[in-house]
Amino acid sequence: MSTGTAYRWIHRVWYQNHWSGWLLWPLSGLYWLIISLRRFLYSSGILSTQRPKAPVIIVGNLTAGGTGKTPTVLWLVEQLRARGFKPGIVSRGYGGSQADTSMRVEPATDPAVAGDEPVLLARRGKCPVVVDPDRVRASAMLVEDGVDVVVADDGLQHYRLERDYEICVIDGSRGLGNRRLLPSGPLREGARRLEDVEQVLVNGELQGSEYELTTSEQNAISFQLVATEACRLNGSLARPIERFSGSTVHGVAAIGNPQRFFDLLRLHGIQVIEHSYVDHAALSEDDLVFGDEFEVFMTEKDAVKFGSHVKDKLWYVPVELSMDPTDAGPLLEQIESRARREESR
Repeated sequence: MSTGTAYRWIHRVWYQNHWSGWLLWPLSGLYWLIISLRRFLYSSGILSTQRPKAPVIIVGNLTAGGTGKTPTVLWLVEQLRARGFKPGIVSRGYGGSQADTSMRVEPATDPAVAGDEPVLLARRGKCPVVVDPDRVRASAMLVEDGVDVVVADDGLQHYRLERDYEICVIDGSRGLGNRRLLPSGPLREGARRLEDVEQVLVNGELQGSEYELTTSEQNAISFQLVATEACRLNGSLARPIERFSGSTVHGVAAIGNPQRFFDLLRLHGIQVIEHSYVDHAALSEDDLVFGDEFEVFMTEKDAVKFGSHVKDKLWYVPVELSMDPTDAGPLLEQIESRARREESR
């Protein structure tokens, strides 16, 4: 089975409830036993947790695949800095080749070493970023570097790291899928885990579901990812994205939910020839040759995989998180209060 075929089958199983997913149910049962035992060991104190010398805010998700978590981390870091904090980011560094040690990530760090998301976070976040499978060790390095609040990217299931505030991000168009655990469903933990987090955020509007929503889903705060411009990878030009309305482009996305990127382009009147790749796929210029003169648009996360010595026809589209101020204000006040309380201990 090819990668593309496997991806389409998984999507049908997870988000369209295709019957063949039940063949994987025994594996999901085994997965449930493992995660339940692991959580019990931490909650009972048999496995110890560790608290860094700074408050920790988790931004994670329950589902495998993209939800808009990276833009959420960037938005939160910006908001924390505006409130006088010195935030830093810890990340697993998925897709990188770095060894099992803490590694400081700079804007110029090779994504093949650190991973594409950490490099993007370093470029856009303008704050210290450390990658390490051991988030406790990474957090300690951030504190050594002067960080006074740690934002953990994708650390919801990393229970060894004690936390002061948990945010779970959900993709509004896909929700929690069939609500089954991996691999017969997209969930890393059961839907009831949402009741333990302080806030659920929804990327877009939470679409109708045949399943009963948890209280946290019903009380979720929605946000939008907004694109205002397209930028050449070689840095020679940036244009308002509306200038491309009516044109046809190749859309390239190696993210958890490529369709969201393609839909974003179409929202601006752009005709898209879709090219989907698995999340974090290594891309080269050879992968972007399609035998015509159409421009090539990609996500910002994919753009960090390329240098600046590329053709003018290669563009990326940065996005920003937009949230209703009446929702954002109380959320940020609660986060700040929790962080200040931990700082004063």
